[in-house]
Amino acid sequence: MRLLLDTHIWIWSVLEPQRLSPSLSHILGFHDHEKWLSPVSAWELGLLIEKGRFRSPWSAAAWIEKARQQVGWREAPFTSDVALQAIATPLSWRDPADRLLVATARWYGLTLVTADHKILAANICALLPNR
Repeated sequence: MRLLLDTHIWIWSVLEPQRLSPSLSHILGFHDHEKWLSPVSAWELGLLIEKGRFRSPWSAAAWIEKARQQVGWREAPFTSDVALQAIATPLSWRDPADRLLVATARWYGLTLVTADHKILAANICALLPNR
């Protein structure tokens, strides 16, 4: 399985794994499953640190590197194809990060792992809910 981690799932998997459901923790624990991350999640993390909504003793760059070592993920490149997919993605709300994550999942054929109720309700890409 090729899994794209939503930003909150990525953060929880590193800092608060107890927030992940037992079934999702089990799935994420399989080494056979590829774990992917969008650069959008790195951007969102940086914004959270910048705004003081995420406290970290490290810079965003250091946190991302530590998380990469702990979780072991691949990066799904943000390309013009992904941008065009985002424009064509029919979401009823305007969160650009959500739109880009869904577009990334669709473009690369990844399953988006999320607890976001809006994304789950939209059901416009392959999804793995945190349930």
